[in-house]
Amino acid sequence: MSSLPTAALFDIGNVLVRIDFESALTRLVPPECRDPQERIFSLLEKKDELESGAIGDRDFVAWASQRLGFAGSSEEFLQVWNSIFEPIHAMWGVAAFLKSQRLKIILFSNINSMHARWLLENYDVFRDFDGRVFSHEVGAIKPDPAIYRHAIDRHALIPADTLYLDDLPQNIAAGRELGFRCHQYSFDKHHEFVDWLDRQFGVT
Repeated sequence: MSSLPTAALFDIGNVLVRIDFESALTRLVPPECRDPQERIFSLLEKKDELESGAIGDRDFVAWASQRLGFAGSSEEFLQVWNSIFEPIHAMWGVAAFLKSQRLKIILFSNINSMHARWLLENYDVFRDFDGRVFSHEVGAIKPDPAIYRHAIDRHALIPADTLYLDDLPQNIAAGRELGFRCHQYSFDKHHEFVDWLDRQFGVT
């Protein structure tokens, strides 16, 4: 039997919170525009730059507003930009359980600074974590091995004893390459995750 886990890395998007960009950001596109979906998806052009910290918040908001045809204030933009989240309470309970088992729980996310600030300020669960590794602070995004190595070094992790939860297969693949105990999480298959988690603690 393998040793009990001592730490857990939690992705944020679609693991701790559901994300719905399209429904929220449609509110920023003027009603006379016939291509709201196309405008919203065009923002993906700068997703990696934003999440790696290569572009500043102010510059991104100005660029995105132009792309969307939004003429309101930056404060109005941010209000909508940060309205894309819905809690996954089942996973909040998992985080609390793992912490009660004396695991070090760490946020590990590709995330921009605007969303990171909002989540930390508005959801108490995020303040209960023992640490964080955010792409915009590190300057690297998953699945780049550099951000995983940063997490290992910064938080003195032993990958073989560290659970890693993420929703994206390419990120999970990178985690496995470095020896983490990985599970690709899907809210619709939460029961499969619970079974996997039980096995990590020797429960069958």
